[in-house]
Amino acid sequence: MSRINLKNTQETTGSHKKTFEQIEKAFGKVPNMFLAIGNSSAALESMWGAFGALSKGKLGAKLGEKIAVHVADLNRCEYCLAAHTVLGGKAGATPAEMKAAQAGEASDARTQAVLIFAGRLVQARGQISDADVASVKSAGFNEEEVAEILAHVALNVFTNYTNNAFGVPVDFPQVPLRN
Repeated sequence: MSRINLKNTQETTGSHKKTFEQIEKAFGKVPNMFLAIGNSSAALESMWGAFGALSKGKLGAKLGEKIAVHVADLNRCEYCLAAHTVLGGKAGATPAEMKAAQAGEASDARTQAVLIFAGRLVQARGQISDADVASVKSAGFNEEEVAEILAHVALNVFTNYTNNAFGVPVDFPQVPLRN
């Protein structure tokens, strides 16, 4: 049961209502996470805007979803793990790829470097070393892409914390956490 009310989209107006309409168009419904954070129009706009901005980035949806499931597993967010596993499939990732990404593993060196970097960011709460940044850059990522990886991690921490703190009911097919 949610620790915060899930917003009734019919009770919103203006830009708040417009944001919910955009989310519904994208998902076919307004997922519970957005209904929870949607208690604040500013928080909803912040979250939805970040998803929109990153969807235009260089990394692509498939890699973004792999980052998301790894971060979700590290933060023990069942909601995000379930949602991003579905979204990863829609982005072209196989179930095996998403399961491996959840564990921070990938069959290609570039994705592996990103998952290691993302994991370090989460585990060290951003207090990473020069070597961490150098490692992901040596895998072929430029500074724009490294900044974008960090943005993906930060957005996923925001969504993980939203779902964990508020106890948002999962409305995607369940995926078990690794531990």
